[in-house]
Amino acid sequence: MALGRPSVLPDRVPTVRDLLAAGGRSFSFEFFPPKTDEGARQLWKAIRELESLRPTFVSVTYGAGGSTRDRTVGIVERIAHDTTLTPVAHFTAVNHSIRELRHLVGRFADAGVRNILAVRGDPPGDPMAEWVQHPDGVLYSEELVRLIRQAGDFCVGVAAFPYKHPRSPSIDADTEYFVQKCRAGADYAITQMFFRAEDYLRLRDRVAARGCDTPIIPCIMPVTQMSTIARSEQLSGAPFPPEVAARFEEVADDPEAVRRLGIEHGAELCRRLLDEGAPGIHFITFNRSSASREVFQRLNVPSSVTAGPAGRHPLPVAGGLQGDAR
Repeated sequence: MALGRPSVLPDRVPTVRDLLAAGGRSFSFEFFPPKTDEGARQLWKAIRELESLRPTFVSVTYGAGGSTRDRTVGIVERIAHDTTLTPVAHFTAVNHSIRELRHLVGRFADAGVRNILAVRGDPPGDPMAEWVQHPDGVLYSEELVRLIRQAGDFCVGVAAFPYKHPRSPSIDADTEYFVQKCRAGADYAITQMFFRAEDYLRLRDRVAARGCDTPIIPCIMPVTQMSTIARSEQLSGAPFPPEVAARFEEVADDPEAVRRLGIEHGAELCRRLLDEGAPGIHFITFNRSSASREVFQRLNVPSSVTAGPAGRHPLPVAGGLQGDAR
């Protein structure tokens, strides 16, 4: 594909935009590119197990500084070709020129991938280090959204931050950055992980108050061990809610009890979000299917209310967005 030429994409491939517009709920799962052969086997085992749930889409993350670029592209291509799933490719601007970004968009188009999640990305090595623009690249996520939009008929998602991005100077500024991404052409958003429904609801209210109605899909990561709490703070840059942490501290000496509570809390959180009108749930899996599957199955979501469209699925049912303040 020539750089800059609008991509021609197969009409039969569904987009997240189509799925949400169908009026149902979206349930989706997030994976990351493995570093070892054993990790790859675990990834594909999880993908095949979750495929039976007929999720609305699955997403594949992109390493800091583009460190997993080729693995991400390869996994997305294989999902598109070898499964019934609709893949969403994470796409970052770190260490990439505009020419390289356009080339990557072309690779996705050639694989029949129409869904891209545009996040600015983390600096390599230290997610909280100073963000340095590539001399021939883009500076803000909204520019990345426009670049993808100009390349063809892609469906573009962006990140949203219930607590606020660590680099944003204030919640108001963070909300404005998000609205700018939506006005640049984003079709929907997926939040950073969070553990308290109120954080999501406040974000949605702030965005609505600015006249923006872009669908915001909440992202949930079930807590299956105590170390997950510290890991969530590292990945999200947001403090873990103390009242939720206190529940886990009560059973901290019993790993099985921690896991049971994590599934229970995840299901409670998802039910509250759905009752409050969230357009669906996006689950972080860490390439394992069991916890997310258990939470999803506790929701007892009937197929009649799930996102449905026409495409590669007969009827789709149902998954750390750091570095994307702007």
